[in-house]
Amino acid sequence: MSCSKLASKSLSLDDLNLLLQRCIKAKSLWLSKQVHALLITTGTGRSSPSLSSTLVGSYGSSGDSNSAKLVFDTIRHPSVFALNWMVLISAFDGDHKEAFGYFASMQRLGRTCNKFTFSIVLKACIAVMDVLKGREIHGAVYRMYLQDDVSVANSLIDMYGKCGRLDLADKVFGMMFTRDVVSWTSMICGYCHVRKMEKAVALFKRMRREELKPNDFTWNAMIAGYARSGDRNGTMALLGEMKNEGLIPDLVTWNALISGFVQSNQVDEAFMLFNEMLVSGVKPNQVTVTGLLPGCGSTVTINRGREIHGLIYRMGLDMNVYVASALIDMYSKCGCVKDASKVFDMVTVKNVASWNAMIGCYGKHSMVDRALQLFEEMKDRQIRPNEVTLVSVLSACSHGGLLEKGLQIFRSIKEEYGVSPRKEHFACVVDLLCRCGKTAEAYNLLKEMPMDVTDSILGAFFNGCSIHGRNDLAQLVADDIANKRLKGPGDLVTLSNILAAGGGWEGVENVRDVMREKRIQKIPGYSWI
Repeated sequence: MSCSKLASKSLSLDDLNLLLQRCIKAKSLWLSKQVHALLITTGTGRSSPSLSSTLVGSYGSSGDSNSAKLVFDTIRHPSVFALNWMVLISAFDGDHKEAFGYFASMQRLGRTCNKFTFSIVLKACIAVMDVLKGREIHGAVYRMYLQDDVSVANSLIDMYGKCGRLDLADKVFGMMFTRDVVSWTSMICGYCHVRKMEKAVALFKRMRREELKPNDFTWNAMIAGYARSGDRNGTMALLGEMKNEGLIPDLVTWNALISGFVQSNQVDEAFMLFNEMLVSGVKPNQVTVTGLLPGCGSTVTINRGREIHGLIYRMGLDMNVYVASALIDMYSKCGCVKDASKVFDMVTVKNVASWNAMIGCYGKHSMVDRALQLFEEMKDRQIRPNEVTLVSVLSACSHGGLLEKGLQIFRSIKEEYGVSPRKEHFACVVDLLCRCGKTAEAYNLLKEMPMDVTDSILGAFFNGCSIHGRNDLAQLVADDIANKRLKGPGDLVTLSNILAAGGGWEGVENVRDVMREKRIQKIPGYSWI
C-alpha cells in the first residue's frame, strides 16, 4: 500500500498505532517507511509521541537500527517502551555500552524500568560476559522491588549462569518464593553449560519430585548437556526417556543434539544426526546450520561446509547475521578467504558480529591492510567496534608487524572506543612488541597490567625473550613467577628452557619448584609413526 493510499483513508491515531504494531509483528521495513512518510507529510508524528515510540519499535523489529535511532532522537520525553527498544536495538547491534547507556538514561529521566527492561539489559550483560554490570543491575532490581517477579529472577539466573557465576544463580534460585519451569530450566542449563551434569541431573530429578513437569526446553537442555559432554549413551538414553514421556523430538531437540555433538568434537555423529533429521522430515532452520557449521572448520571438511551453504539456498533459509557470521568463520578456518568475503558482501543488514568475523578472517590470513581497511569502513558506517573487534584488529597488527598502528589503537582503546582493555588486548600487544624486538617494552607493559598475567601473555613474552636472546628479562619474570597463578605447564616449561639456555640455573630451579608446588607435569611428546 502506497503512502498516498494510506493518507486517503484518513486514518486515526489509533489506526496508525495499530498499523505500526502490525509492522513490529511482521518486521516489515517497507510498511514502516510508508507509515513514517505519512506521519511526516501530515505532521501527525509531532503531535503524538506515542506513535513515534511505536515507530522506533517498528524500525527496530525490521533491523533498521539507524532509522530507529533517528526517530528516537526526535522524541523529547521518550517512554519506557521507546527506551526498551533502544536497549534491545543497541544490544542486537553489538553496541552493549550504548545499551547500558540507554538503561542509565531511563533511570536518569525518572522512567520506571519494567520487567521487560531488565530482561533485555541482562541479556546484554550475557553478551559481554560482564557479571559486574549484571550485579549492578541486580541492585537496581532490588531498588525497583522487582526481585520477587518470577521473570526478572529467571533473567538473573540466566545471566549469572551464563557468566559462570552459578553460585550467585543458585542464590537467586534459592530465594525465589515461586519457581516456574523456566526457573528450573535456567538453573539446569547453567550446570549443563559448564558440563556439571551430575548437578544438572540432580536438579532435573528434584524438579520432577516436586511434581513440576519438564517442558521441551528442559529436556532439550539436558540432552544438549549430555551431548556437549560427549556422552553418546547418556544422550540417547535421555532421548528415549523423553519419547516415553510422550514428547516427540522437534527441531529444537535436533538442534540441541547436533550443536552438542559438534561442541564435543564428535562431528561425524553430528552429521549423522543431521541426516536423520532430514530423513525424518524435519526442516532445518538458521539455528541448525549455525550449530553445524563450526564442525566444518578445516580443509578436510570444507566440502561439508559448502554442502550446508548450498542447502541454505535450496531450502530458502534467511541469510541472517548469525548464519552469515558462521559461514564467514567456517570459510576463514578452511582458508577460503574469497568465499568468506562473498558471504560478507551479500549480507544486507550487518551487525558487529558480521564485521568482526570478516576482520578476523583477513587478520588470520595475513591480509593486514584489508583487515584495517575494513575496520575503518566499519567505523565510517557508524558500527561501533567492540572488545572482539579490537582483539581482531590488534591481532592483525601483530601478525603484520605494524607496531605504530597497533600501539596507536591500543592507546586509544578506552577514549575512542569506550572499551576497557582486557587480557586478550594485552596479549596481542605483548605479542606485537615481542615480534618487533621490543621485549623491554613488553616487560614494562606486563608490569603495568591491572589484572593477572595469563599463560598466553607469558607464552608470547617468553617466546620473544627466546628469539631475541633476552633471558635476563625472562629471569626477572621468573623472580615473580609464583604470583602469576599459572594454570598450564606450557609456559613454565618454556621459561625453564629459556633460562637453561642462558645459563640461568637458579631461575630454572625456581621455576621447577613452582611447577612441583602446582603439581604441574609436562606431558611428554610422542610420534604417530
